[in-house]
Amino acid sequence: MNYQELAERAIAENGVSQADAIELINTPNSELLSLLTAAEKIRRHFKGNKVKLCGIVNAKSGRCSEDCSFCAQSAHHKTDCRVYPLMSKAELVTAAKTAEKHMSATCFSFVTSGKTVHSDSELRTLGSALTTVARETDLNRCVSLGTLNHEQINDLKQSGLKRLHHNLETAESFFPQMCTTHSYAERLKTIRLAKEAGLETCSGGIFGLGETPEQRIELAFTLKELDVVSVPINILNPVKGTPAAKNYKPMTPFEVLKLVAAYRFCLPDKDIGVFGGREKALGTLQPLMFIAGANVTLVGDYLTTKGQSPEQDLKMISDLGLEIGQS
Repeated sequence: MNYQELAERAIAENGVSQADAIELINTPNSELLSLLTAAEKIRRHFKGNKVKLCGIVNAKSGRCSEDCSFCAQSAHHKTDCRVYPLMSKAELVTAAKTAEKHMSATCFSFVTSGKTVHSDSELRTLGSALTTVARETDLNRCVSLGTLNHEQINDLKQSGLKRLHHNLETAESFFPQMCTTHSYAERLKTIRLAKEAGLETCSGGIFGLGETPEQRIELAFTLKELDVVSVPINILNPVKGTPAAKNYKPMTPFEVLKLVAAYRFCLPDKDIGVFGGREKALGTLQPLMFIAGANVTLVGDYLTTKGQSPEQDLKMISDLGLEIGQS
């Protein structure tokens, strides 16, 4: 395969075919560097040398009614996950300001456990925090609150929300093996409602659950059809007590890099991030995620696991000759 020619085609034609993408994700290890340099060409064409940094806060933790196989916060699984109610407005605003000032974050998201926002009081607290963050920071405001309806989304938009994050998590063909308590259609509906409301949409997945390379590409093309603006790639970091931790087979660093590169070919003009699990999955090859096509990463801690220090992330980005861009 001529990776450079395929990169030029991806730039000119806004992507590659599903057959080409499957071939890319199955690139022989001996050709990995050729794949990465071609993916970097696409990233630099659309994103230059800018990297965006996202921050999150686990605003409400544990006791989720859903049974997603990987999730430490599911009430169906026995884990050591902390359990606490929705944080106060002051705590939410402080978390956002800390991420901007001390971690160089350009986007910040309030993330809550549970299928949806269960009360008007929770929605009001989140909305009030968004309004303050909009007034007192330069952050792009995002939330990840599960399934939402038209009214909830519009209320949050009026409060200052700019972006809705709602992962599809995996391909539709694999979804029943990952979750049985709600449907793929429900997830798709929330993303479409957010787009109808005029919000930016962020959606990606978690990989290493047992899905095939072909199913990883299936998800990429679903996201392409939805026309989301940002695609977070998470790599399973198995939590003891979750079904996904049983018979866990880790993705190799090369496998992860091929995944990121294939997504850059499929979604050439989108923001593509490598988030949860990157430290463990990529190890010493972590800086290569940007060469593979990523232009976003998450700074600070994840929902229930620790990330590497913001100082390490910023040095990694600087050492690659990249700069922090705005959302």
